[in-house]
Amino acid sequence: MTKIIKDTQYANWIQALKQQFRQSQLKAVIKVNQALLQFYWQLGGEILEKQKKTQWGEGFIPQLSKDLMAEFPAVKGFSVRNLKYIRQWRSFYAEIGQQAVAQLCQLPWGHNLAIISKTQDHQEALYYVQQSLIHGWSRAVLVHQMESGLWQREGMAVTNFEQTLPAIQSDLAQQSLKDPYIFDFLTLSVDHSERELEQSLVKHITQFLLELGSGFAYMGQQVPIAVGERDFYLDLLFYHTQLHCYVVIELKINDFEPEYAGKLNFYIKAVDEQLRRAGDLPTIGLLLCKNKDRMVVEYALSDINKPIGVSEYQLTKSLPKDLKPSLPSVEDIEAEFETELLGSHEKNHKES
Repeated sequence: MTKIIKDTQYANWIQALKQQFRQSQLKAVIKVNQALLQFYWQLGGEILEKQKKTQWGEGFIPQLSKDLMAEFPAVKGFSVRNLKYIRQWRSFYAEIGQQAVAQLCQLPWGHNLAIISKTQDHQEALYYVQQSLIHGWSRAVLVHQMESGLWQREGMAVTNFEQTLPAIQSDLAQQSLKDPYIFDFLTLSVDHSERELEQSLVKHITQFLLELGSGFAYMGQQVPIAVGERDFYLDLLFYHTQLHCYVVIELKINDFEPEYAGKLNFYIKAVDEQLRRAGDLPTIGLLLCKNKDRMVVEYALSDINKPIGVSEYQLTKSLPKDLKPSLPSVEDIEAEFETELLGSHEKNHKES
């Protein structure tokens, strides 16, 4: 009878082996994904070329689907619908370089379909491709970012960063802020207070951090700062891990007023004096208000010596019709694709 090993060292070793095998499986699936999408890219190009240079007509795609599925019956990626998606995908990115093509092939097929269905041109599409790769977005998060218009909002806050920060930090800080911020995950009454807005954002901190963007680490709400014999309270305090600085966020439920910038400037000064440590870069302030007059904001920030950005926030947003998906059943295609990948991997594993 085989003796059961109960040694702790063995248990740790077998656990490590299991983890290594899972990682190897994941790497295999990723390689299959990239190889398949590279094939899709080539196939899409050949379909477009054949349809341009031949007179095969509308029956070409159905015939191609029939022939490929007869040869590869277990592969669902050769359906008429998916072949049309492959053609559209290749046509959408007709003028991009090989480096961009390599990035496309690193994303799941469902991500690729979602992107071309919700973007207007390949520049916007490649932005979402790159952001998905950088941040590891799931398809649900990717769709949310596209539907919220992240491409149009990123870097649009009114700031004085160019005058108050070193060039390298200024550019990154500008791109780290948006305008407007979309808080459609909140349910607040029309006449909500600033405290209600603040508490709701903290209650939904996961969605709030997603909307703020990568790098923001939550430090606290109503953070006390003592100056002289008085106590002041910061609405929200964050630390930005990429900018290496504190970020003070002040919330206003009405239109921007010049005095708001002066108060935030005071808070930034206090954080720099009391919280900033060696290695931290200058603290940044972000004022979120219901509405703003851009000229008034620029005028108010022109003589402020601390870095401040001003953005609007929206609680709800109705999507324009042109942002609604033009490609149906992305979920079905992605499910088919994932099934195909897993099936292919299991088959190769059994054969080996």
